[in-house]
Amino acid sequence: MTAWWVWALAAVALGVVEVLAPSYLALGFAIGAGLIALGLLTGVLGALLGLAGGYGSGVILLLFAALSLGAWLTLRRVFGAPGGQVRTFEDDVND
Repeated sequence: MTAWWVWALAAVALGVVEVLAPSYLALGFAIGAGLIALGLLTGVLGALLGLAGGYGSGVILLLFAALSLGAWLTLRRVFGAPGGQVRTFEDDVND
């Protein structure tokens, strides 16, 4: 679970899913996986895994979840919540 290329591949796959079915949900996960891959590649997360002892994979998954949630909330704030798509009518067309 600590191989950076696995996380990078997951980020690309989730990015493809987002292109095929746009919903900003998969994009948040893709950003989270990309950040984990970048952290593992640069060695920033190496110290964190050393401090975690035998729980390195759990810490990585927890960090992935937190980063994905943060990315999704940021995307929702920037692009807005889906709304205003339903059109309501005040008058009946038969009146």
